Amino acid sequence: MRAHENEFKQAGASLAAIGLGDAHYARAFREEAGITFPLLIDENRLAYKAAGLKSANLLHLLRSDNSEARKRARTAGFKQHRAGRNPFQLGGSFVFAPANRDVYAHISQTFGDNASVEALLAAAKTNSDSTGGPFHPLDTKPPSES
Repeated sequence: MRAHENEFKQAGASLAAIGLGDAHYARAFREEAGITFPLLIDENRLAYKAAGLKSANLLHLLRSDNSEARKRARTAGFKQHRAGRNPFQLGGSFVFAPANRDVYAHISQTFGDNASVEALLAAAKTNSDSTGGPFHPLDTKPPSES
């Protein structure tokens, strides 16, 4: 996301991230990742639970899509940070619009199952006009159906 922050700003969007660690972990992550957008801490997983985000299990480590995602991440220069308090917590990506509108949601089905930057930007751009624009359909399909 860091590499695309200006594109989101040009679309009229702001970025924020929510992490599970404590303030020390968040500070270290922010420095390593080089992000400048807000990084919020959710030590008790309240936001994760409210958003209906899932947890993985040991079997997820054996999934072929997870293996492919690890290879892509390594090739792109990303590395695994230390495991936090709940290493099996899966994430999600969301686009929210003014007037409390949920515009786009992607719920990760396994590790490395992230919404594409293109999909997030399209949702942000669709909803950046002054009338609010049409809603982008919520992404509720498992990755194999995307």
